[in-house]
Amino acid sequence: MSAVIMVSFDIDGTLEVGDPPGPITLAFVRAVKEKGCLIGSSSDRTVAEQHKMWAAAGIAADFVGHKHHLDAVRERFVCTRRVHIGDTHVDEYYASLAGFEYWDAHAVPDLGTAGWIL
Repeated sequence: MSAVIMVSFDIDGTLEVGDPPGPITLAFVRAVKEKGCLIGSSSDRTVAEQHKMWAAAGIAADFVGHKHHLDAVRERFVCTRRVHIGDTHVDEYYASLAGFEYWDAHAVPDLGTAGWIL
């Protein structure tokens, strides 16, 4: 079985399309997805808003939900690694609670960095 990595993104303060905008570009998200990772959002925004954001970006998200339900997202997929990228202590708290690695959006390594997702 090949490794399946799940990457969950907070939106506001994390993604460039957030309010406020964050440091993670949609190009980065696309690159992660193109490498075979499952991607989606776990945010405070409504699920409908999250679906609209992904559709407007032209990215087919594998999941959307609320960050306090990351445990439910975890149960839907068999993965060898789960990562949540956010910008607050709340993101870190819920990621840890659900068994995800947490990375602060402002400290995400470049693609290709040893030990990183890709």
